[in-house]
Amino acid sequence: MPSSLRPRRDDVLLAVSGLAGGLILWLLGLHTQGGRPFYAPWITLVPLTVMASMELLRRSAPRTALTVAALALITDQFTRGNLATVLMFTDVMYAAVLYGTPAAARRLPVATLLIAIASTIGFLAWFRTPEALLIGVVIGLVCFIPALTGVSVRSHRAAAEAARLAAEQTARLAEMDRIQAVVAERARMARELHDMVANHLSAVAIHSTAALSIDDPETSRSALKVIRENSVEGLAEMRRLIGLLREGGEDGAPAAAPTLVSLDALIEQTNTNGAPGGLVCTLRDSRAGSAGPLPTPVEFAAYRIVQESLTNALKHAAPGPVTVRLDLADEVLTVEVTSVFGSRPGPTAPGSGAGLVGMRERVALLGGTFRARAEPDGDDTKIWWVRAELPVREREMRE
Repeated sequence: MPSSLRPRRDDVLLAVSGLAGGLILWLLGLHTQGGRPFYAPWITLVPLTVMASMELLRRSAPRTALTVAALALITDQFTRGNLATVLMFTDVMYAAVLYGTPAAARRLPVATLLIAIASTIGFLAWFRTPEALLIGVVIGLVCFIPALTGVSVRSHRAAAEAARLAAEQTARLAEMDRIQAVVAERARMARELHDMVANHLSAVAIHSTAALSIDDPETSRSALKVIRENSVEGLAEMRRLIGLLREGGEDGAPAAAPTLVSLDALIEQTNTNGAPGGLVCTLRDSRAGSAGPLPTPVEFAAYRIVQESLTNALKHAAPGPVTVRLDLADEVLTVEVTSVFGSRPGPTAPGSGAGLVGMRERVALLGGTFRARAEPDGDDTKIWWVRAELPVREREMRE
């Protein structure tokens, strides 16, 4: 037997129980009617057995089971009758609605209701006695009520399944949101760690290489001084990052984010670290003096972009000027950093490319534009040009 038609254990129990109950009623001589054409007692067992066998198909083949069961019930009316046959038919009708196709679930209750009404009217017209109403009631109990019960149970199961699927979908969306939040937080932490520490570690790497390669006590002393200053400042930055991750310091207040006011100190530090490599850093701030404070995310992103650009200049720029320009026009803050593009003598620090990625991410989060490229600047010289345009209006920023 195909696995799709293999009866379930519950169906087998129903069939065996129904058949056994019908046999007990038959042995006791309990019948539902008398005076039928086929009055021999053993004939009653034929529709009983057929009905019990249809119980095996109630779930796997509900349409076939209902068709054969209806024929068996009609046949039972021409015998002395068995109550078990009628009861099993109600279960087959219920199963046909519950496990059948959606079309069958819609049509069977309507069809059984029409059959019950038509039978009542027909028997009233035939017998012309009030007792004929009882026949319609019995037909309704045997056909319509099981079908209506099947519709109700099916609707409840469908609602429960829809609720389960909705809960699973909600759980999946929540998990996706959680993963995206974790990824976004990791990216933010990576940008913070890179921007806060890379500048100091680059200076440490360059000056330590210089101290090891140049056999001059004064040069070594100067390099060690710069190394110590950057180590202390890098440690302070790491502590600030830890406070940021903890969402507050010891007093519970959140760690302060750097702003554009701190650029002067950053420029001075870059000049100190870049002096051995011939770098001269200047700041040109052309923003209107009457302009109000910028949104914190914009100032924070602008500061980090300048910091990372100066770190890249310290690592890779050739000797020459490093210029930082700030401009505010049409509610857009423009940050531009230029340096001489090329190789320079002396020690350098390796780069990973994560800085440019971090700058692009910061600008993208604010809905701005970012460009970085080398451009010609006179004869046989190029400049490395970084430009970020950040909208300062909150409604233009991305969440």
